[in-house]
Amino acid sequence: MLTLHINGQPKNLDFAAPATIAALLGHLDIKLDRVAVEHNGNIVARTSWSTVKLAAGDRLEIVHFVGGGLN
Repeated sequence: MLTLHINGQPKNLDFAAPATIAALLGHLDIKLDRVAVEHNGNIVARTSWSTVKLAAGDRLEIVHFVGGGLN
C-alpha cells in the first residue's frame, strides 16, 4: 500500500514497488495528452514520468487542460 497526496487529498493506492508517475497516471486512468504533473513542488517533464519513482507521502498535483473559449 502506498499513500500519496494527490491534489491535496490523501490517497491509499495498491501499487507494486517501485511505482512511477506513468504507472500512477495509468492506474488513475488519466489521459496523458492533456495533463501536467507536479511532484513534491517540482513540475515533471513528460519524458521523465516513467523514471520518477514515487514514495509514501509524496505530494502530487495533477492538472488537466480543458479546451474551450468564447464564442
